Amino acid sequence: MKMKAAVLRECNEPLSVEQVNLDSPKENEVLVKSAYTALCHSDLSMMTGDTPFPMPLVVGHEVSGIVESVGSGVTRVKKGDHVVAVWMFPCWQCPQCRSGRPHICKMTTELNEAGGLADKTSRLTDTEGNRLNHELLVAGFAEYMVLPVEGVVKIREDLPLDQACFLGCCMPTGFGAVYNGAAVKPGESVAIWGMGGVGLNAVNGARLRNADPIIGIDINKNKETIARKFGATHFIDCSKDDPVPIVQELTDGGADYCFEVIGDPGAITQAYWALGIGSKLITVGLTPMEAMTELPLAFNPLHCKVIEGILYGNVQPHRDIPKFANMAMKGMLQLDQLIGKRFKIGEINDAVEAMKNNRIIGRWICEWD
Repeated sequence: MKMKAAVLRECNEPLSVEQVNLDSPKENEVLVKSAYTALCHSDLSMMTGDTPFPMPLVVGHEVSGIVESVGSGVTRVKKGDHVVAVWMFPCWQCPQCRSGRPHICKMTTELNEAGGLADKTSRLTDTEGNRLNHELLVAGFAEYMVLPVEGVVKIREDLPLDQACFLGCCMPTGFGAVYNGAAVKPGESVAIWGMGGVGLNAVNGARLRNADPIIGIDINKNKETIARKFGATHFIDCSKDDPVPIVQELTDGGADYCFEVIGDPGAITQAYWALGIGSKLITVGLTPMEAMTELPLAFNPLHCKVIEGILYGNVQPHRDIPKFANMAMKGMLQLDQLIGKRFKIGEINDAVEAMKNNRIIGRWICEWD
């Protein structure tokens, strides 16, 4: 079929909104009509080249939609089901899955890097018949998607699809980092660098864990209102104040947990210094591949600080995302409050520029109907 999609042909160039061709789903694949696609900072990292990826590609990975048709062998979902696309799912065969770490499945990681679907081929071509790659097995800034059946999670139909798209990435990534990665306990202190979609969900997770204090940190002072709405007890505008001594003062010597969700080496360094003795730094943000930071090695054995990377909130999508949908319907996740702006696909480059300049409050979503 022919459809409209946002194509990245060169790094640091505007996206091209084009008519592209999408093949029918093969065995164990699903055709999904996109409803809403959220703009994630990981998309921007690919556009800038900070995260290398095979090009040209159709961008986007945080998507909700409705099943249009299924390929042979698919029984998990059927036409008309409301679904969320996911970019990490277990194969249950690789060493990581067998050791109880399906959130870092080796097979799915390799598929993501290849730019195709499960067989490493693409269902996308441009009007001249040239291959277009799928960003992270999804390619979500498109009117339709062909997805591996394992990359499709059915959700309850009463959850609005404009909220459901967040269940594909930013919600489990931020919330899971707090719940699964850190397992924050009531009364423990938390500081979070970055009040975007992932950071706000980390704040909300800390709120539901009854952490205290919950310190939100960002270079955009205009994010304070939404940070406090999601549960931050304090906010630091780090464009004018060094957050390290403030966090240390608020937490009586250093936070129990610091979360860095921006992917900025300087923020990682700040978060490390803001830790208390015997505390943990959780890195969630995607840094440029060649980025480095300097940290004092002597402090690790002396102060027993831990640095841990968390991918996708350590979630198991088919188990956890339906539970998150139930929580959302009870108002626990505040997903309706996360929607900052709606835009059409023709406006996507304006949205990208807003993200580059840290002007986005909440999460901006592309609506397809």
